[in-house]
Amino acid sequence: MAAKIKKGDRVVVLTGKDKGRQGNVLKVLPKEDRVVVEGLNMVQRHTRPTQSDPQGGIKNKEAALHISNVAIVDSKGKPTRVGFRVDGDKKVRVAKTTGEVING
Repeated sequence: MAAKIKKGDRVVVLTGKDKGRQGNVLKVLPKEDRVVVEGLNMVQRHTRPTQSDPQGGIKNKEAALHISNVAIVDSKGKPTRVGFRVDGDKKVRVAKTTGEVING
């Protein structure tokens, strides 16, 4: 199945502790149906010192969100579902609310 959400897309969180907040997708994990969004769903990880990080300690990082809990933001700033359309010989993503082509 074609990816409805891709790296670099602007998304809004629909449920959970970060509901209503927006961010850019940093990583898509298609096998787990999850996405990592910049600055959202922050968790604390206790890390031991390594050569690359000799200090170690408690670090904040983004945890993955289920893909069903985020929606792409359309040009008006509202969450939208994604559809597909064939323009010429290319398959493009389309915002269901406005009908506009989603770049990317």
